[in-house]
Amino acid sequence: MNSRVPDEPTTSDAPADGVEPILDDISAAAAPDTEPVNRRDLTMVRRIAIAAWAAFMIYEIAVNGVAFDRTQLIVLLCLGMLAATIGRRRAISVIIDWLPFALILILYDWTRDVARIVDMPTQWHLAADVDHWLFGVNPTVWLQEHLKEASPPWWEVVTSVIYMSYFIVPYAVAAVLWLKDRSAWRRYAACFVATTFLALVGYTLVPAAPPWAAARCTAEQVVDHPREPQCMAYEGAVAGGGILGEVTPTNPDAQPYVERISARGWNFLNIHAASTLVEVGQGKANLVAAIPSLHAGLTMLLALFMWPRVKALGKTLFMGYALAMAFTLVYTAEHYVFDIILGWGLAAFVILVATVVDKRWLTPRAERRRAQREGANPERLDPELHDPERQAPEPDTEVPAPGR
Repeated sequence: MNSRVPDEPTTSDAPADGVEPILDDISAAAAPDTEPVNRRDLTMVRRIAIAAWAAFMIYEIAVNGVAFDRTQLIVLLCLGMLAATIGRRRAISVIIDWLPFALILILYDWTRDVARIVDMPTQWHLAADVDHWLFGVNPTVWLQEHLKEASPPWWEVVTSVIYMSYFIVPYAVAAVLWLKDRSAWRRYAACFVATTFLALVGYTLVPAAPPWAAARCTAEQVVDHPREPQCMAYEGAVAGGGILGEVTPTNPDAQPYVERISARGWNFLNIHAASTLVEVGQGKANLVAAIPSLHAGLTMLLALFMWPRVKALGKTLFMGYALAMAFTLVYTAEHYVFDIILGWGLAAFVILVATVVDKRWLTPRAERRRAQREGANPERLDPELHDPERQAPEPDTEVPAPGR
């Protein structure tokens, strides 16, 4: 008797349409890595490779300084991840995951100047007026009046380090996440990219001058909402204190106007090259990309993303880092409090959307795909049923009676 086994369904039997294939791919990417069955023990090779990478990093920092350039930093981190994955994960996975991430961020760098093409009017009073409405004073003016000294005190080393850590910490944490939990890294990378490009929309539609620029210009000089007026390049006291108003420092030796001092702490350590590097980089950046603060947004994104993934100490450190960054930005005249609130709000919005998408679509789809795989391989559900050493019961046979 010939019995025909029904054909198993294939992907061609159920053509996908709409966004189904896209969601399938995303949910597959969100699924955790599977561990290979057989893997050589390459612990010693991995340790040697990590040690060689660490030695190279020490040499690189000693000769060329810390890599604040994003592309260079990602390349160096990828070398470290290649070393750390030896014997644990396929090396090609570093390129598969990090190359698209790096290319998207490079695309962001190329599109930052789109604001110049759109040429929206620059806001010089918006954030300053909101801050004054919230606090009754301008927080940057108040902080520099009460804390600033003629030369950088020791604690400005901390503010300068915190300010520059923005160019390193989010990417270093991403590398650690990738090594520990690849699916969590994918979520973090998606949130990172979303926050970055949403902030770009803000820069483009609402270009705004930061506090240090408003302190150098008067209301008459920016009445036409210029993007980069000549007064922005002037460093010194302006009549009436510029848009921010007069500054009366409690330290009589401090300058009586708001200064941009985010890099000043390096001078305390006599690391003038670092201070110069920061100032050169600031000069090349978009000078009116203040709303929202991406420094505040990405550090808060980091804190919110890591909050459910770390213990009490980790929660304190990540949230403390975001708050310390906020203080640094306001004190050093890089951002208004209004900019920071918008950056925090952007981070919270991205995390909220990511959580909803993850719970409603990605996680259920990943579970369904896993169930389908287990259905196609029943031995994964009950290994004993497919144990080759387990003997099947003998078929019933009739034993003839004696003498028959």
